[in-house]
Amino acid sequence: MSEYRERKTGEVKSQGEWRSAFKNMSLPKVWNSNVCDAMNIDPVLASPAATTTAYQTSVRDGVEQNSNKDWVEKYVAKDMFADTTVDGKTTTKADHEKAYQATLDANTATNHRSTRDSKLAETDWTAMSDVTMADNMKTYRQALRDLPTHKNWPNLEDADWPTKP
Repeated sequence: MSEYRERKTGEVKSQGEWRSAFKNMSLPKVWNSNVCDAMNIDPVLASPAATTTAYQTSVRDGVEQNSNKDWVEKYVAKDMFADTTVDGKTTTKADHEKAYQATLDANTATNHRSTRDSKLAETDWTAMSDVTMADNMKTYRQALRDLPTHKNWPNLEDADWPTKP
């Protein structure tokens, strides 16, 4: 969505809102610098989101001028959590972060268990009674079953997964 900033007041509106404000003016479909000058507005250019840490999110915070004197979207990093008090009980920001991380870890663990179970199912045929399972397959399958005890569980790297023989 295109946005434009009014030069005098700093008000930012979408192109549609500016069209409504200038309803008695015939405006082209594509706006160039001549159209912007006639309306006394400047385009607001897209900019990247703010750099965030694990428990922050990038939030739009108006517009600002960049080093080229162009107007661009302004983003700031905002904490996802804060201390809260409900019915006289205070929960700290750290408590909220810990609970959030526990939820993320539980979801990751569930996904990894599902992947592990699929990998085991792919090799179940090697465990049939009329087939003698090779030692390297036994080792692989046991390593898959042992993944929840891995030191990095549930945040496994690709290298933490056993290699199928």
